[in-house]
Amino acid sequence: MKALLEELIKKLVDSPDAVKIDEKIDSDVIRLKIKVDPADVGKVIGKKGQTISALRTYFKAVGAKEKNKRMLIEVDEF
Repeated sequence: MKALLEELIKKLVDSPDAVKIDEKIDSDVIRLKIKVDPADVGKVIGKKGQTISALRTYFKAVGAKEKNKRMLIEVDEF
């Protein structure tokens, strides 16, 4: 999951080398924190939050189906 999210985010931003994904796994929750260059935060969030919302919806469905866990995606900048 982490690798897939990282690959998708790298395709969206201008500075793909600055993309880092931190993963924290609890008993029933997987938290993925996206760290990008401050200039690329808007590209990850998208217009009216559509891009990050789509990513959250996709990973939420995959996490529920494959791992029976909730997945939370947060955007953070350096």
